[in-house]
Amino acid sequence: MIRVTRSISIDPADITEQFIRSPGPGGQNVNKVATAVQLRFDAAGSASLSDEVRARLKRLAGRRMTGEGVLVIEARRYRTRERNRDDAMSRLVELIRRAAVKPKPRRPTSPTLASRKRRLETKRRHSQAKRLRRTPEREEQ
Repeated sequence: MIRVTRSISIDPADITEQFIRSPGPGGQNVNKVATAVQLRFDAAGSASLSDEVRARLKRLAGRRMTGEGVLVIEARRYRTRERNRDDAMSRLVELIRRAAVKPKPRRPTSPTLASRKRRLETKRRHSQAKRLRRTPEREEQ
């Protein structure tokens, strides 16, 4: 079991790894060695995630989550399989940790009396400045 938080542990059976060729420069090795890792985590089928965590994970993952609820993480930062594998796993664990944190509920507040007075005073000053910029009205006799 891969420990994410105190209450969440991921079953390695829910994770599949596939090694793919990494795009970009790499010399003669680039077309021969598959060093990039495509890690797939079945979030929808994982029993270790609660519905709340799963929903937050889906929101955090964005495009990386497929329609079936599979989280896809590609790691191609390094030139070796092992480092890319570790990188992908650490990114998965970090994403699940962030999803496990329950957001603080927003408490609606009202502006203080002093802040309302400051706002109105600023509006009055601004209005006065604009009024003084106007061309004076001609008085008809």
